[in-house]
Amino acid sequence: MSMKKIGIIMHGATGRICSTQHIHNALIPIISEGGLHINSETIIPRLLLVGRNKTQLKKIAKENNIREWTTNLDSALSDKDFSIFFEAAATHQRLETLNKAITAEKHIYTEKPIAPSVSEGLHLLKRVENFNLKHGAVEDKLYLPGFQKLTNIINDKTIGEIVCFRLEFGWWVFNGNEVPSQRPSWNYKKETGGGLFLDMHTHWRYVIENILGKISKVVSTSWIAQPERIDENGHKFSVDVEDTTHTLLELENGVSGSIFSSWATRVRRDDLVCLYVDGTKGSAICGLRDCWVQDNYETPIIKGFDIGHEPNKGKTFKDYASEWKSVDDHDPFKNPYRVGWEHFLSHVIANKPLRSSLKEGIKDIQLAESCIKSSKEKVWINIKKI
Repeated sequence: MSMKKIGIIMHGATGRICSTQHIHNALIPIISEGGLHINSETIIPRLLLVGRNKTQLKKIAKENNIREWTTNLDSALSDKDFSIFFEAAATHQRLETLNKAITAEKHIYTEKPIAPSVSEGLHLLKRVENFNLKHGAVEDKLYLPGFQKLTNIINDKTIGEIVCFRLEFGWWVFNGNEVPSQRPSWNYKKETGGGLFLDMHTHWRYVIENILGKISKVVSTSWIAQPERIDENGHKFSVDVEDTTHTLLELENGVSGSIFSSWATRVRRDDLVCLYVDGTKGSAICGLRDCWVQDNYETPIIKGFDIGHEPNKGKTFKDYASEWKSVDDHDPFKNPYRVGWEHFLSHVIANKPLRSSLKEGIKDIQLAESCIKSSKEKVWINIKKI
């Protein structure tokens, strides 16, 4: 089997997502294990790290045994040895950067959101297709073990026909007064592409549509739970985008459900994100890694509230949770970002079909845009086909 190196420009390499998930947890393991076997070739990624902070670049390169890095994006784009451009830098600069990469005739793989709006995303797609380049969007949550298990349960009809669903996500993000914020300040500013709809509904679109069905219409409400925050430099600023959202959805198959996302809620659920699905023969709940199921035979016969005369006589959360069965692991764990890279590299090298193209990334933006419009106008929004 012949060996071939493929050059990948990693833009935004000093950011947490790029340095941790895409480099350390995805591409470096592929390199360390001898490459990716595609058809009759072994493909070895050759990484060129690009970022603005020279000190951080050197540190990340050293930690991952990467020799090539630069602070000069134009220089990286001009290098013919690197045919793939990966974008994970600042959201508000993404469109301009991707267009530069297309002009340089690089295949593009990008974090979400791929563009500020659907219209700009469609223009980007047209350009990359005109240049006859391969393209993909990161949709990592699809490959989380919990969601994979839930997909199998739904597909094999373990819980029958779906009745309804709800997705709950979030945790408490400190505003910086007493405890430093765990998220960057740009997440809370409209001018830098912040807001929970653009941040997380761009994930929930592909999760819901790939597991449950196509979305036909939505209605949303949103609000700012923490209106004032302190940024990385200790300066106060006013939040002008939503940090909490609630959305109702109708699917084309007639199923209805909801999404609750918040950066201002404290966790008391099985995981940081949970997708609950009720069916005619049972129900299932999944988190990031685990999944639980309860069929009709194990469903308790509840006739009403069990308050009891004595304190704590009624059932507790632990009692109800014990009546669910954990779904076993059948496949060894593989980092979801790595799965995405394996699929994209196979698409570039061997033209294998890719589920998460830029077109899918545009659909992700469409849901966020529709929810923003609905929240502002207080109306249901129909999701048009792209």
